[in-house]
Amino acid sequence: METTKFDIADYLDSKEMIAEYLNAVLEEGNDAQIVTAIGNIAKAIGMTKIAEETGLSRPSLYKALSDGAKPQFGTIMKVLRAVGGQIQINPSTA
Repeated sequence: METTKFDIADYLDSKEMIAEYLNAVLEEGNDAQIVTAIGNIAKAIGMTKIAEETGLSRPSLYKALSDGAKPQFGTIMKVLRAVGGQIQINPSTA
């Protein structure tokens, strides 16, 4: 039996799935996990498409959204807009 490596990007095939995934990571993840999640979403949509919409080059996107990267806030916002996301602040329940 042959196995393949799991890639979350293969399952991010709708806006609803992308939103659920990113919201879960935002709620429970740390900075690095959030950047990785945004990278997974960009990969699922297509880096070329995201590059065109953000005005950033594909290599710059891969670098900014790779494991351990610390992208600028402006880059994160450009990518979030390109993938159809937005940031919304809600009062905490704690």
